[in-house]
Amino acid sequence: MTQAEAGRIWVLADPRAGTAAQAIGIAERLGRPFRTVPLEWGMMARLPLRWATTMGLTAAARRELDGPLPDLAISAGRRSAAVALWLGRQGVRTVHCMAPGFGESRFDLLVIGRHDSPPAAPNILPILGATHRMSPARLAAAREEWGMFAEFPGPRVALLLGGPPRGEGMAPETAAAIARQVAGFAGSVLATGSRRTGRPAEAAVAEALEGVPHHLHRWGGRGANPYAGILAWADAVVVTGDSVSMVSEALATTVSVFIADPGGLGERHRRLHRSIYAAGQARPLEEAPTPFAREPFDETGRVAYEIAERFLR
Repeated sequence: MTQAEAGRIWVLADPRAGTAAQAIGIAERLGRPFRTVPLEWGMMARLPLRWATTMGLTAAARRELDGPLPDLAISAGRRSAAVALWLGRQGVRTVHCMAPGFGESRFDLLVIGRHDSPPAAPNILPILGATHRMSPARLAAAREEWGMFAEFPGPRVALLLGGPPRGEGMAPETAAAIARQVAGFAGSVLATGSRRTGRPAEAAVAEALEGVPHHLHRWGGRGANPYAGILAWADAVVVTGDSVSMVSEALATTVSVFIADPGGLGERHRRLHRSIYAAGQARPLEEAPTPFAREPFDETGRVAYEIAERFLR
C-alpha cells in the first residue's frame, strides 16, 4: 500500500476508543486502504465549537492535517464534527457517525442510531445501534486465536459489563446480581469488564461466579484482551444495556442476545432497547435462557456498502 493510496480515505480517530471504533469499523469494512488520523483535543475543545474549525485540536494534531487532503473523511463524535466540516470546506467528502448537534445539512452522510430519532433527510442514514469493528472476519479470526475457550463447558454465555457513562463504576451489587442470574443457566461464563465497570464491580462478579467454570477479563489487566474471542465462542450473550457500543457489538454474533438492565438508564437507552427488541435482535435478560432465532445482522457492513455506492464508485 502506497502513501497515496492510504491518503484517499482518512479516519478521524477520537481519543475515546469506543467513539473511534465507530469510524474505524466502517473504514475497515470498505476494504480499501485508509489512514488513521489521531485527534488530540486542546483547551479550546471544551467550548461548544459549532462550526467548521480545527480550533479544538492541539497544535500537534493540527499538523496531522497538513499535506494532501483525502477524498473521503470518516469521523465520529461531537468534537470531531467541527474538524470534519473543516475538511468538507476543503472539498473532502464527509461521513460522520452520531448526531453532531449542528450543521447536519453540511455533511455528505450522517450515520445516526434510530434511538437518537434522526429526521428523514437524503444525507442521513439511520441504523440500529452503532457501527463497530466486530466484523464477521474479525470474529472468525478471534475464534481461532482464542481456541482455549473451546474447553469451557456449554452453553458458554458471554457476559459483557459496561457501566454508567459519567459515574464511578457499576454498583457491585448490581454487577453481582446480573452475574448470579447468568450463572444460573450457563454451563460456563466468559465475562469481561470495560473501562466504565470499575474494580469493585469486577471483584463482585468474580465472587458471584466462583461456583461456575468461568473466565473473567478485568479491564486494563495483563495479557491480550479476549473480548472478540469471548463473542466468537459464545453460545449466548448477556450485555448490560448501558453501553450502546457493547450492545451493538453483541449483535454481530449469530447467537441469542439478552440485555440486562443495570438500573438508572435514561430514555435514550430505553429507546435503543425497544428498537432492538422490535427488530427481533435481542430480548430482555428476564426472558433468558430460552434461545431464539435471529436474522444475520450487519449494520456496519450496510453503512460501508452505502458509502462505496455513493462516494467511491
